[in-house]
This record gives sequence, C-alpha cells and structure tokens, in this order.
Amino acid sequence: RILTAFTLAVCLSSPGKAQQQCTNGFDLDRASGQCLDIDECRTIPEACRGDMVCVNQNGGYLCVPRTNPVYRSPYLNPYSNIYPPPPAPGPVPNYPTVTRPLICRFGYQLDENNQCADVDECASGSHQCNPTQICINTEGGYTCSCTEGYWLLEGQCLDIDECRYGYCQQLCANVPGSYSCTCNPGFTLNDDGRSCQDVNECTSENPCTQTCVNTYGSFLCRCEPGYELEADGVNCSDMDECSFSEFLCQHECVNAPGSYYCVCPSGYNLLDDSRSCQDINECENRNFTCTLQQTCFNIPGEYKCLDPVRCEDPYIQINENRCMCPAENAGCRDQPFTILYRVMDMVSGRSVPTDIFQMQATTRYPGAYYIFQIKSGNEGREFYMRQTGPISATLVMTRPVKGPRTIELDLEMITVNTVINFRGSSVIRLRIYVSQYSF
Repeated sequence: RILTAFTLAVCLSSPGKAQQQCTNGFDLDRASGQCLDIDECRTIPEACRGDMVCVNQNGGYLCVPRTNPVYRSPYLNPYSNIYPPPPAPGPVPNYPTVTRPLICRFGYQLDENNQCADVDECASGSHQCNPTQICINTEGGYTCSCTEGYWLLEGQCLDIDECRYGYCQQLCANVPGSYSCTCNPGFTLNDDGRSCQDVNECTSENPCTQTCVNTYGSFLCRCEPGYELEADGVNCSDMDECSFSEFLCQHECVNAPGSYYCVCPSGYNLLDDSRSCQDINECENRNFTCTLQQTCFNIPGEYKCLDPVRCEDPYIQINENRCMCPAENAGCRDQPFTILYRVMDMVSGRSVPTDIFQMQATTRYPGAYYIFQIKSGNEGREFYMRQTGPISATLVMTRPVKGPRTIELDLEMITVNTVINFRGSSVIRLRIYVSQYSF
C-alpha cells in the first residue's frame, strides 16, 4: 500500500509587518485576516495519480489507495475536500480483517490503547525546524516558527529592526529579538515604554534662582526687573542701572538690589520725578545763620551772608549799595565818579558763550558817547564786554567757569563829551557766586 502525505505549517504573523504571511498550504483571508487552509485536491490538477485518492488535510493533503479500507472509514467521502469531523465517541471500529495491523495516518501513532494518537514531533526531536526556529506541535504535524522579535525569511529567523518602523517616539536602540526606547533630555518615558512625555522642570525642582518658564523638552530662566541673566542661563545678578547712563539722575545715582535711586547734594530737594534736584532757598525759608546786620543771599545749593556795603575814603555812601566820590575832593580826580555794588549767582559749567549781565547809562548828555570795558577781575579772560547800543553793553561769558568760586569784576562805563571836553567814568562792582553744581 502506498500512502503519500503532504503536510506544512500553520499561519505565521510577521512582527513589524503591516500584513500577515502564511506558510505553504495556507492562504490569507483578507476579510478576516486569518490564514485559511488551501484545498489542494481542488486547486492542484491530478494531485494524486493512478489508483490514489486525494484527501485534503489542514495545511496539506493525502493520497490514499482507493481500495484501502483502513483509510475509507475516517472520511465520509474520499473524493470530498471537506475535512472530516472528529469521530463520535464510541467503541473502536471493527476493521474488516484482524490479521491486518492498524495503520495510523501521517503524524499519528498507536498508543497503549491501540488508538491513533498525535505524534509530538517537537518533543521527540523528529522535526526538521532550523536551529534558529522554534517547533510548535500541531494535530498530525508541527510548524516551525520564530520567537517574538524575529521574522521568517527563506527558512531563517531574522531579527526585526523595530527602530526602522518607528516603534519609539524619540530614541530607539535595536537589540537581537527586541528593542529599547529612550527619550531625549527633558523628557521621560511613559508606561507604554514607547512614547515620551515632557518633564516640567519648573515644578519638579526649580533650577532657576528666580523665575522658571517650562518649555517643550527644556526650560528657560527669567529674571525680575532690575536683574539680568548670567551666562550660565540659570542665575540672576543685580543690574547696575547707574552704569548704563549718566543721565538717569541729575546729581548722583545709587545702585540698589534690583533697582536704583537718585540723591541730591546738601541744599537741594529731590523732585517728584525722583531724579531732578531743586535748590532749597534758605533765605526764603529763613533757614540761615546770618546776623541782623547781614543780608542773606541764596545761591544754588547754599546761601551767603553779605555784609553791608562800606564806602572807602574818599568815597561817601549814597545808599546801601552805592558810593560816590565828590568832584570837589581832589582825591577823586582820577577815580570813578560812582561805584555801584551788585551781586549775582551762576551755576557751574554754564554753556558758553552766554550773556550774563547788562550795563546801561542812566542819563545821556548831548555830544557825549560811552565806552564800556572790564576794568579788573578778568585775568583768566573768561568774560568780555559787547557794546549793544550807544548807551548800553552786555557782559558775555566766553569760557565755562567751574564752581564753587567767587568772581569780582569791575565793569567800567567811560563817558566822553567832546563839546565840553569832559571825560569821566562809573563802575559796577559785580560779585558772581558760582555754585558747585550745574543745577
């Protein structure tokens, strides 16, 4: 008797592939996604020749003799390709002859009860799986498969490179039969072992000395007003606003942690703008120490106590600030006819050229003309007289004068009358108090 068997493995699902692959003897059903048995008795012309009958098997088919009674009973119809249902429980069927031994179909053998039992080819080592494969026992046969992380290609189990298929959201490391996912700095691996979640560094452990701003995968440090971020991007240091500009304060800028403030020198008040200084008029506030005989004269930042004008011989005093030399006095021949005392104040470093004082004749005589000049006190040549009209002139400052300083100038007006052949002069003795500051 001749028994021909064709048996192959079951369906395999290839990891990492978008589509299943089925072994020979099975075909993929696209509707269900399952590997279904191929009926070779229908699809293969003359699958069995001669006096052999084709019987379909799961994953293969059998060619059995048409006249063999042993193989006739398990199948309802030897020409049918429908796999027979398992025999109903009951007594072992009686075979036509007891002299002929029971022969089990391929993949089965007689057990101690004289029944056909499945042969475990995997346990017995009778399988023909490749050393790289694993054997899986099936009813009447076995199948060769690969462990997870491998896929079957031409009889060999090859490692699946899961990293090529985007198994990991960020970093992927392929290892034989598996893979490992990790995350970039600033992320943590989720429980699924594949996706990554941003780490909020600001809530877990604030790395910044002041304000922390979380970003995707990282963080940024910010500083409060008045501070600046250091080169390390984490620490904040005080910003010296006073070093940025000399115009923040009118007088002096004082740096403070996170801020600054302006101060004024003695004799000044800080205005509401918190940067400008205003002179305190001690004379108006009567905050001075002058005697009753003295006169309080306010200048920027301080005050002066002026003594009463005292006329020196041969001058006689006309009023509180004017002295006159009488014409009948022989000692007055070469002296100015009058000396008028004036006082003024001026800030330090005033821009030049600038007009600071005006001098004018009070009376104009017919046939007379007037000459104006600085008689004394201009040794540094910081001033000059510019005649602005027939009877007037202006004192001009040509060089900046730094204070504190007191300057006393004698400004002379010479009167020349050609009609009566007269020449005389009058002097304004101008005292200028230059303050220490420019405001």
